[in-house]
Amino acid sequence: MKTKREEMLLIITIALGTLLNPLNSSMIAVALSRLQEEFHLTFADASWLISTYYLASAVGQPVMGKLSDAYGRKRIFFFGLSLVAIASMLAPFSPGFWWLIGFRVIQSLGSSALFPAGMGIIRNVITTRQARALGILSIFSSTSAAFGPSIGGFLIHVGDWPAIFLVNFPFILLSFLLALKILPSEPSTATKPTPHMDLLGIGLFMAMIISWILFFLSLERTIDGWKLLLSLILTVLFYRYESRIQDPFVNVQSLRQNLNAGLIYVQFILVNIIFYSIFFGIPSYLEKVHHLDAKTIGIVMLSIAGFGIIVAPLTGRWVDRSGSKPALLMGSITLLLGSMLLLTLQPTSSVPWIFFVLSVLGFSNGFNNLGLQTALYFFVPPEETGTASGLFMTSRYIGTILSSSLLGILFGKNITAGGLHMMALVSSVLGGVILLLTLRMPPTRGRPAASGNH
Repeated sequence: MKTKREEMLLIITIALGTLLNPLNSSMIAVALSRLQEEFHLTFADASWLISTYYLASAVGQPVMGKLSDAYGRKRIFFFGLSLVAIASMLAPFSPGFWWLIGFRVIQSLGSSALFPAGMGIIRNVITTRQARALGILSIFSSTSAAFGPSIGGFLIHVGDWPAIFLVNFPFILLSFLLALKILPSEPSTATKPTPHMDLLGIGLFMAMIISWILFFLSLERTIDGWKLLLSLILTVLFYRYESRIQDPFVNVQSLRQNLNAGLIYVQFILVNIIFYSIFFGIPSYLEKVHHLDAKTIGIVMLSIAGFGIIVAPLTGRWVDRSGSKPALLMGSITLLLGSMLLLTLQPTSSVPWIFFVLSVLGFSNGFNNLGLQTALYFFVPPEETGTASGLFMTSRYIGTILSSSLLGILFGKNITAGGLHMMALVSSVLGGVILLLTLRMPPTRGRPAASGNH
């Protein structure tokens, strides 16, 4: 790019596309209750709208990344925008619940194409100040995810649940028009070899995740030994197969050799189990137990969104000065504290107190997201940055899938204060594990080793 203005237009073009995935993943939180009424569902049934979206995203991101490398990032970017547009147009007319899930999966696959394709374009075109460009993208993504419930609450108040799909079109249209003008042209891919796709690995990964979800959901009634056995068998098969092939869907050998990076993935999964359990569970709890309307719930959820965004840039400066670990310690402590404060919530609790409790969790989110991402790059050599970033995003999706399974267990048929307190206890235990993982993390200040194996 020749000018700063052209660079900024490119970043905005990509950002308008990449925000669609986090926006649509979070807006659904305040719509679950309405969708339960519309399609006569339990909360466990409705939670599949979350699980399937993140399952498709977990698989779709790396797959679409490989396709964009092979067939052109601009082409895959337009393809992704088109899929999101088709799904968003058809979803409001879904004749049944499973139709709606199908359109959500298409929407997820389309939005999953936009991040890897967009990142590839930016890294190729913007050769200086790349960190600044990626930082702006991160702000767009985190802001859209954080404000999703608030936006969703307003839209449902104005136009009921179909509005959360129709709101995508201004972003899609603007990104599409800008992309036509801004994105650089690409050479023909006709002579390129067809990329290797680890289809069996992808299939095993999907089967493994679905199996674990079904097992966790079955815990609402009893411990299903057969589902547990099947999940363990699929996990072993996935690991053994991926460790033996040359170009695996998930490089499990690399994870085994780099313990510090592997534990960061685990820690990020746990953080997202807690965060999204609260993110998706609290709106339904506030509606069913506290009888708040969607607009008020959206305002209350700003406590998580707003404070997380305020803390993020401050965390960035802190990490630059002192490394990732001090910020992660603050994030771990506030996450544990916020989880324990959830135990104080009762049906008679005031809205300001609920806002305060969620604000503590918002603070923790600002520290944990950026802290874990920068810690990961400390332990991973530069040539593995792309692979590490993809696995980091997949860890977020796995955590979100597990959070929806946890909510299905705790809020399966009735949403009660007792269920919320059980969620708080589980979150507190996981918060304690996160704190221990942070404490055992080696210092992340100074120059990392080239191998990344600390």
